[in-house]
Amino acid sequence: MENIVFLIFIFVIAAFLGVELISKVPSQLHTPLMSGTNAISGITIVGALAVCAVQATGTLGMILSFLAVIFAAINVVGGYLITDRMLRMFRKKEDRK
Repeated sequence: MENIVFLIFIFVIAAFLGVELISKVPSQLHTPLMSGTNAISGITIVGALAVCAVQATGTLGMILSFLAVIFAAINVVGGYLITDRMLRMFRKKEDRK
């Protein structure tokens, strides 16, 4: 029970810190910030694969670790697609096609 309370506390603090940090980022820095965040999200895939290979025991553990890999991959691919779209907005009109 103590571990769950501690993990919930960490999650709440991380969420609050994330909202505070992102709200103070100027709009000119969102594209570079998103690119860096996508690179960090790649580490999430590695962590999810490691958990899947080493720690996952039983059917529920395997399902949850598989879902972690899928969601991390969706996050990385979607982030790069959005970053690419934002970067295309800064090109000249002739170069967009």
